[in-house]
Amino acid sequence: MNNNLIKLHAKSFYWASFFLSKKIFLKSSSLYNFCRTLDDIVDGPEDLDLKKQKFLQFKNDFINKNFNNKIIQEMWDIMKSEYISKIIVLDLFDGVETDLKEKVILNNKKDLMMYSYRVAGTVGLMMSKILKVEDKNALRGAINLGIAMQFTNIARDIVEDKKRNREYINHNFLSLKEVINESETLYDKSFQAIKSIPLRSRFAVIVARRVYRKIGHYILKQKNIDNYNNAGKIYVPISGKIIETFLSVLDFFKLLLIKNNNYINSSHEILDKEINLDERI
Repeated sequence: MNNNLIKLHAKSFYWASFFLSKKIFLKSSSLYNFCRTLDDIVDGPEDLDLKKQKFLQFKNDFINKNFNNKIIQEMWDIMKSEYISKIIVLDLFDGVETDLKEKVILNNKKDLMMYSYRVAGTVGLMMSKILKVEDKNALRGAINLGIAMQFTNIARDIVEDKKRNREYINHNFLSLKEVINESETLYDKSFQAIKSIPLRSRFAVIVARRVYRKIGHYILKQKNIDNYNNAGKIYVPISGKIIETFLSVLDFFKLLLIKNNNYINSSHEILDKEINLDERI
């Protein structure tokens, strides 16, 4: 499978992937290819009915284990080897399907949290299993990190999403600041969970967390919605990635001193009312 998809479409994650073993990187790439395939279906140029057909075909092929599709075969191989529950992947399908509408509007914090869990918290959870995290509380921390990164995506992509008739948050700078502040809380809550990742892979996640979080900081530097609208797609430049990587060394040693293991927060309270998180973990 072509692992260059991460390099082309997920530059922050690709940067962090240099610190993973080849075995872990290949499994991570297979997971990314699966998720990217879903994204490409719903974000493609085809009309909505055709996208719905392609989505249902891919979902049915997954459920029925159509191993003629290499991406699906590799996904099932990962699920088997890493003990990933099928229900987590079905949550991911449910989240992606949310975008298969003429107009998408999320009306409240609960809807935003559930959507972000389904499209990204699930990925954080699956990635943690690939990284051999066994502590169930730490797996909740991985969900925090996935949701935090999705909040960052939403804040970064408002203009692009609006062109697709998707409104996850209001198109104003106050809403941008609110979702970034929510992400900051989740990034903080996710930090101590990284301690449960085996040492060999830990630094890669520390770097990914820092670099992705920095996107939100760059967004806030725009100061108002007009500057934001004119800035284009906001990303962390190479110089910024290098700085965050060096700062990640400090995080690595800081983690060694942390003893408190409190990963639970209000996001889990919202999720637990809607789904059985323990069943997923």
